[in-house]
Amino acid sequence: MKGLSSVGDFFALDIGTTAVRVVQLSKAGSVWNLTKYASVPVDIKISTSDAVEDQRKLAEVITTAIGQSGVRTRNVVLGIPSNRMFATVVELPDMAPAELASTIKYQAEQYIPMSLDEAKVDWAVLGKTINDPTKNEVLIASVANTFSEQRLDLVEGLGLNVIAIEPDPVAICRSLLPQGTKDGHLIVDFGDFSSDVVMTMGDAPRLVRSIPTGYRSLTKAATQNLNIQEQQASQFLLKFGIDPSKLEGQIARALESTIDQFSAELIKSVKFFQTKYPEVPVVSILLSGYAATIPGMSEYLTAKIGIPSQMATPWQRVRVSNGDQSSLASISSQFAVVVGLAQRSGS
Repeated sequence: MKGLSSVGDFFALDIGTTAVRVVQLSKAGSVWNLTKYASVPVDIKISTSDAVEDQRKLAEVITTAIGQSGVRTRNVVLGIPSNRMFATVVELPDMAPAELASTIKYQAEQYIPMSLDEAKVDWAVLGKTINDPTKNEVLIASVANTFSEQRLDLVEGLGLNVIAIEPDPVAICRSLLPQGTKDGHLIVDFGDFSSDVVMTMGDAPRLVRSIPTGYRSLTKAATQNLNIQEQQASQFLLKFGIDPSKLEGQIARALESTIDQFSAELIKSVKFFQTKYPEVPVVSILLSGYAATIPGMSEYLTAKIGIPSQMATPWQRVRVSNGDQSSLASISSQFAVVVGLAQRSGS
């Protein structure tokens, strides 16, 4: 993974499973301004395929998104989906940056589930451990060479200059967390096939997980349990969600088992965090992606986990014109990753 270079303007690129998103921001003081953006749909069969022809089609979608956004710079920051990478937080003795780099280089195989010959590894110092000031907590992330090289070839083949690659969970912390927070938060970014789950303390991740439950899991459960077509299941889910007062509770009951299993995984994450940081309160669950738009999801998770949950906005520190607000209204919650990537230069 690449560190950020001091090369001036850049834009952020999020290659998602159902859309390619582009965002460019400018900064005035502590406030960002939205200057360029676009979101172009992409067929899931194309975005998840490694076939040469599908990669060519994906490149066309990326080109279209960049063209629609009006971005002029060729410098770009890319996100890495959490289901394509591995991240862990470890405690290491306080040491100089050069010594830390050497230590991680020679000990990384203790922390990542792949050979160093097969992966790119990056790290970031999060700060002192709570109970031992002689140690730092360090976020270590790795991504398989096969994926990172394919993604770089795809994007650089379009004439773009990739100046940084960053894990999606790090980006969503930047865009979704309240500014200046010192408490713990649980971020849930509900995607198509999986969900990013990030436990945070202050402004940094302390636990990063990818749970294999997403929007498609819910539509599949509704399709099977209600004996309806997938398209109808999707319509019901977005309109009625898991609100037990809608459709006599049929949708809620059809999804109960899947949502309960998902909630159990979130509870495990919270318990892990509270065991490691018993003095840090977890004050909120921040919902992004589909979780922010499915009716009843916030109330359900609040009741199950016992922590207030709320829709999170990636635009909380970004000025967006009234016209752009209207254009983004229906897809706003899908921009957490790309906005976080675009805010990187100020972090």
